Amino acid sequence: MIRAILTDIEGTTSSLSFVKDVLFPYARERMAEFVRAHVAEPAVRRELEEVRRISGKSLNESEVIEQLIRWIDEDKKITPLKSLQGMIWQDGYKKSDFKGHIYEDAVRHLKKWKQAGIPLYVFSSGSVQAQKLLFAHTEYGDLTPLFSGYFDTAIGNKREANSYRKIAAAIGTTAPGDILFLSDIKEELDAAHAAGMQTIWLIRDGAIDPKAAHRQARNFDAISFS
Repeated sequence: MIRAILTDIEGTTSSLSFVKDVLFPYARERMAEFVRAHVAEPAVRRELEEVRRISGKSLNESEVIEQLIRWIDEDKKITPLKSLQGMIWQDGYKKSDFKGHIYEDAVRHLKKWKQAGIPLYVFSSGSVQAQKLLFAHTEYGDLTPLFSGYFDTAIGNKREANSYRKIAAAIGTTAPGDILFLSDIKEELDAAHAAGMQTIWLIRDGAIDPKAAHRQARNFDAISFS
């Protein structure tokens, strides 16, 4: 029985193109200006120090910016980068430079599951801040009240089973086997399955494979709990 649902964002509730073609370029273009303008703020300074720690080098301000942009270009899932991107995106949402994309079928079913009493959670490589911003600024209004909690890479890598064990423990009200994880990435689904969760693989483009390692669904309309 499904007692909680954990969902990915990119390629699952939201289009990959929104993240890759809108959010990433927006943050890349503004990263240097943002760091220089906010370097004295404690929250920003903490993330810059974490960049230095992860790089293992005593980087100056310009070198930290270069490292962050390099990580963006390499599509790295590194926590301080995600945190700083989230801060930049917050400005963009406030200015209405863009709205958070979410598929209509995802909106309908998330609302239906919430109304049915199933708690909903998010696990994304984007920071918790970025997740909340996306769901708070959609064409369907503020969707954050639908969710009971958010998880990012601070809890662990999305392709490691222990991350999902930690999430199940944090949810706390149900066994891992009663949690359904939704994602478009096989390796993430493999990790969730290894942690004991149920899984559904979203295939919004391409052919459905009935012999795939995880149950597949074209969209949220095709998701069945049976």
